Amino acid sequence: MAEGGARRAAGTLESKIMAVLQRAGGPLTTSAVQARLGEELAYTTVVTILTRLHAKGLLVRAKEGRAYSYAPVSDEPGLAARRMRAVMDGRPDRATVLARFVDSLTDQDERLLRDLLEGA
Repeated sequence: MAEGGARRAAGTLESKIMAVLQRAGGPLTTSAVQARLGEELAYTTVVTILTRLHAKGLLVRAKEGRAYSYAPVSDEPGLAARRMRAVMDGRPDRATVLARFVDSLTDQDERLLRDLLEGA
């Protein structure tokens, strides 16, 4: 950690940048993301986080002149679903993980899940 706790966790910055891009309603360049964050983050820091998010498959990017513009691949519910799927895909005991997840659902969520599965 940097002196005085000035260094932020990458996950926190990733979340903030994802929120900016979700609210934007369209692709943004690195400079636009940096400006909308309203924080004193170095341009290179924003580039690094955007590059990491793109590498994780959370963002698409397109060349705009000499720069890239970035946009989320999905909305917030879609991103949450991708994270849940990634957790399941990373476990050898997939059935156990899924069973524990279902056991933890409220009655209302369980009914919703049943309705969704029956309608699929």
